[in-house]
Amino acid sequence: MSIDRTKLRWNGWGWAATKDALAGRDDIWKWLAEELGMPALLATPARPLDEIGLPEPRLAARDIAALGDIVGTDRVKTDKYERAFHARGRSYHDLLLLRAGTIDAAPDAVLYPRGAEEVQALLALCDREGIAVVPYGGGTSVVGGAGAVRGDHRGLIAIDLSGMSRMIATDPVSLTATAEAGIYGPALESALRAQGMTLGHHPQSFEFSTLGGWIAHRGAGQQSHRYGKAESWLLSARLATPRGALATEEFPASAAGPRLTDLVLGSEGAFGIVTEATFRIRRAPKLSDYRGFLFRDFASGTAAIREAAQEEIPAAMLRLSDGDETRFYRAFSRLGHARRVADYLERAYLRLRRFPDAPCALIAGFEGDEEIVRDARRRFARIAARLGALALGQKPGQRWYRGRFHGPYSRDPMMDHGTGVDTLETAARWSRIDALYAAVKGALETAIVDTAPRTGAKGVVLCHISHAYPDGASLYFTYIFPRALDREVEQWREIKRRASDAIVAHGGTISHHHGVGEDHLAWMEAEKGTLGLDVLRAIKKTLDPNGIMNPGKLIPN
Repeated sequence: MSIDRTKLRWNGWGWAATKDALAGRDDIWKWLAEELGMPALLATPARPLDEIGLPEPRLAARDIAALGDIVGTDRVKTDKYERAFHARGRSYHDLLLLRAGTIDAAPDAVLYPRGAEEVQALLALCDREGIAVVPYGGGTSVVGGAGAVRGDHRGLIAIDLSGMSRMIATDPVSLTATAEAGIYGPALESALRAQGMTLGHHPQSFEFSTLGGWIAHRGAGQQSHRYGKAESWLLSARLATPRGALATEEFPASAAGPRLTDLVLGSEGAFGIVTEATFRIRRAPKLSDYRGFLFRDFASGTAAIREAAQEEIPAAMLRLSDGDETRFYRAFSRLGHARRVADYLERAYLRLRRFPDAPCALIAGFEGDEEIVRDARRRFARIAARLGALALGQKPGQRWYRGRFHGPYSRDPMMDHGTGVDTLETAARWSRIDALYAAVKGALETAIVDTAPRTGAKGVVLCHISHAYPDGASLYFTYIFPRALDREVEQWREIKRRASDAIVAHGGTISHHHGVGEDHLAWMEAEKGTLGLDVLRAIKKTLDPNGIMNPGKLIPN
């Protein structure tokens, strides 16, 4: 099952026919303007496609014909919609450019291969003819990983893998499965659930991202506390490269040197294209239990997560919002609703319990057999109670679970109202988390004020712990700010630079699960070191000697 690209937004998120839930909600935009210190929010609609020009294709008719000889002429797309759709991913920077119609580079053609052999043949042709290649899965990269960069090559194509979506095999004895890389999250899970199995990988982009993309960007799902990041569940992969097909090891364990599979994880299309993967699966959980807790502050909630991770409590998810994130989303959800008696009673109760005005909400999720879920839930509840948390029951968890994929849909209407919305994430050891959190949050808040369109304007910086490990955790920041419409890209770059500098200075990784793409290139040497980058360049030179694969990503020039 693949997705019809023409039914998706070419310059935004998700299905084009999805109703804008915020349309006509003047109360929301008035409230948000107050949050951002603005008198009002300006209308900033996206330019329609028919008003936008694209760069002239550089490939000649003979090149298009040669590509068509490999995949079939009906699978070579050169129309405006396909080229625009595949010009960029879905980062804030990407959307700024797409919405403004500033498309300086777009693929000359989009190819839809039907199998690994066709992908390999396309790469051989492009390597021989000096044509750059951008691998395209779901196109949901938020770090500039799917942008069209031609470089010095005479042409550029996008290879869209959505036609390669077969579930190839399932091994219930070994608890493994093999699928083509272009399979989307819902199709993959549906096929596994039909056999009583699950991969359990559910990123926020789940509906529109693919198996190959999860691997290439070293992704993490919302329940990775139980099911693991991509490096935990990927067993082997097949990589089409300009030098030929690379098949990595399929053993459960081996001491025969470094694992070649690790070259595929996080490679972001710079070495080749993932065409197929074998991965661990689990039996589908008999019970899923998501519930809420309220902590007095971020420090006590962090301590609870750390203790749970180090005691190896088998939670599926422990997601802690800081005070600002808790307050913001709670206020947003109450807009348009009159205050109830229950609201006043709740506030009075929290004051009686000596909770501050900005407590921190945590969603704890547990999945598995009934006995495992019951035991894990009780163990975490004891930790939370000892740290002064208030148990809120299942309703908050159920609300989060129902809406867990809806967040990206709110970005487009916010950008329609002169508002910038971006995210960044990092991870560090527990001993560094407090300082890292304070430094990055402070850098974002200060940078937003310094780049704001008017005096008195400010941003809203939200953060939550998204993933936890025995030795550390991931911090996920969302920041909302009034756009400086005369210098939008420069504003974004300055905010991004200051936050990223703070991450590196305080011992965080430049990315926990979003990847590198274009946006994080400047900080790769600080993370990997000069020699480390030389190793990556040597691998690329071996697999992609002419540098045709996804130019301008992952590895600085």
